[in-house]
Amino acid sequence: MTTPPPEPPDLASLSSLDDPVRGRLYRYVAGSARPVGRDEAAAAAGIGRALAVYHLDKLVEAGLLAASYQRPAGRGGPGAGRPAKLYARSGREFAVSVPPREYELAARLLVQAVGTDASGQSRAALGDAARQHGSQLGAGHRDGSADARQRLVVLLQQHGFAPFDAPDGAIRLRNCPFHHLAEQDRPTVCGMNLALVEGLATGLGAAGLRPVLDPQPGHCCVAIQDTAIQDTTGKDERHGA
Repeated sequence: MTTPPPEPPDLASLSSLDDPVRGRLYRYVAGSARPVGRDEAAAAAGIGRALAVYHLDKLVEAGLLAASYQRPAGRGGPGAGRPAKLYARSGREFAVSVPPREYELAARLLVQAVGTDASGQSRAALGDAARQHGSQLGAGHRDGSADARQRLVVLLQQHGFAPFDAPDGAIRLRNCPFHHLAEQDRPTVCGMNLALVEGLATGLGAAGLRPVLDPQPGHCCVAIQDTAIQDTTGKDERHGA
């Protein structure tokens, strides 16, 4: 009798998201720019606190969320109360392919080959390919009622970048879809990322949105500056507003 192959290790964790309540909680917490408390998560999911606590802790057990403890802002020392339990997206990555595939291995080998090309031609070709692909994607979403900025945000969301509006008016990205590859060769992968987002902005006709390399801890290396907002801010500052 043939022994069945072992279950992919990430399958059980990802299967927990089949529960609609658990899925709503995960999406809300993972999409937040800061750790989320139990009451906030419960309200966002439209459920009671006790049920939210149960599912949030199950998501932590599955490795999909990470938990931490923090005292309320402005409180410290004796009598400050117990620290609140907060939840955030975990740093783990999950991937399941049935049957098994090794796409990441192929990507790592390709990045290694590009990075070791002393002529720089491979890196230039990669940038051109990424820019062209992004431009084609953007052009395919150019029509619509939303403005170019909103359409760019939607495209970035669809491709796993987790965009959000930063206080300076820029669009920043919480997630790098190529995180492990970037750790292997940051100049190659960040350059590819930048070229891809440049292509998206060009294809959408978003002339006022300028992708730049601006790496910050916990974020993608690319940020998209909005020149219209920056110009307005600059004028306000110059006039003392």
